[in-house]
Amino acid sequence: MDKIKILWADDEIDLLKPQLKFLESKGYEVLTVSNGYDALEECEENNDIDVVFLDESMPGLTGLETLAKIKADNPLMPVVMITKNEAEHIMEEALGSQISDYLIKPVNPNQILLTLKKIIDNKRLVREKTSSDYQQEFRQLFMRIQSGLNFEEWAEVYRRIINWEIKIDESNSTEMWDILSMQKSEANVEFSKYIIKNYLDWVRQGNNAPVMSNSLMRARIFPQIKENVPTLMVLLDNLRYDQWKIIEPIITELYRVEEENYFCSILPTSTQYSRNAIFAGMMPAEIEKYHPDWWKNDMEEGGKNLHEGELLEEQIRRVFRKPIRHEYIKVTNVNYARQLQDNIFNYLRNDFTVIVYNFIDMLSHARTEMEVLKELAGDEKAYRSLTRSWFINSPLWAALQRAAERDVQLIITTDHGTIRVNTASKVVGDRETTTNLRYKVGRNLQYEKRDVLEIRDPEKAGLPRPNVSSAFIFAKEDKFFLYPNNYNYYHNYYKNTFQHGGISLEEMICPVVRLRTR
Repeated sequence: MDKIKILWADDEIDLLKPQLKFLESKGYEVLTVSNGYDALEECEENNDIDVVFLDESMPGLTGLETLAKIKADNPLMPVVMITKNEAEHIMEEALGSQISDYLIKPVNPNQILLTLKKIIDNKRLVREKTSSDYQQEFRQLFMRIQSGLNFEEWAEVYRRIINWEIKIDESNSTEMWDILSMQKSEANVEFSKYIIKNYLDWVRQGNNAPVMSNSLMRARIFPQIKENVPTLMVLLDNLRYDQWKIIEPIITELYRVEEENYFCSILPTSTQYSRNAIFAGMMPAEIEKYHPDWWKNDMEEGGKNLHEGELLEEQIRRVFRKPIRHEYIKVTNVNYARQLQDNIFNYLRNDFTVIVYNFIDMLSHARTEMEVLKELAGDEKAYRSLTRSWFINSPLWAALQRAAERDVQLIITTDHGTIRVNTASKVVGDRETTTNLRYKVGRNLQYEKRDVLEIRDPEKAGLPRPNVSSAFIFAKEDKFFLYPNNYNYYHNYYKNTFQHGGISLEEMICPVVRLRTR
């Protein structure tokens, strides 16, 4: 391996001999110059310089001026500023010019070595440290997964898995990624058993039930509404916990997290069921009973989420003893998104404003249909990256930036998540059977029992019964349902796509995060 080459520019270079000898003893090659002009010349003539150390207060061309010229020719060159001057404006200017580090004289050799390790060896060190730390936690997570957890404990395990997933993404450790993927699959096997064992009791009797879609507003949202501070609730359809974590650093530039919590999406984990339940404060069977004109079953014609605003209005009327100024906004296209950005200050006149934003759900569906999006979002890491790119350039973020000029409470949540499916499971049904890949509603369904949670009596799960003999089945883990007809074609088409409606950590454990303007 070639030696790391350092260019060190300092008008007092002769006084730095101890530091230079130390670096050479550690295997670094050091070129020295005494002014900015010579530094620029060396950078031009040597294309194998790995890092530049710059004295800020050199005569002639200052360190900052030299820095600007180096960056103009080579924006990616790591530069470390070394100076006696601690003036704030100099530090800010240097940092604004994207220096890699900033050291104050006198610097000792170990400071310099640490800086070089951070700059040159950072990725390797991060990868090795991440791998080492995860190996230590692997067995602990394995034991937790097998230990009979409650919902809050499952949420914590899922949080830890996702945090490791993101760390391993950043470290590019392929070996650790494979091990973590296996561990997440094992977790989903055990989580599915947990849901199958407990779900009907939660719905029928409320026994040890977590906060679910139908209780989300009463348990997590309504108690936070304040008269003197406007509350914005942003519901991002199909937002997984990992996607929240990837946009969190952007949002927390302007908002501070006051509470990060979770709720359990009801089954099916799909917009028609979970989001209607959120805004109604009822299970779907109750919505159908009390508001039959506002509920449509899967195979009925027409939009399935057209009355969320009215359902929210009814729930607010039931829960609050006095009126609160509120508004419901649904963003389904670019024009509505721009209107949101333009009108955000008007919404802040309300006590409570709900913004339903549909982009991520559209992204997951479009990825199934479009080869270019399959390429761009080939796995979880790429899917997160695409989510981040969308969010930072979205009218939604532009609107939230404007809202942050005021004292605002922001609640970010979702209705359900999504999972990348890989294992096909055959189903046979009649023409009235629903088309969703993660759950089916129909009569006389034939299926692999080991792959599903079957609910013969939908009312016990708080679900409508389209026909007397209708039953629901929900896919477990990473399964997806296929009919025998054209099996191989549809298997290739849908394998490795993001789907929702079934049972998995990714679909059911949903973030609900409360923030406040900084």
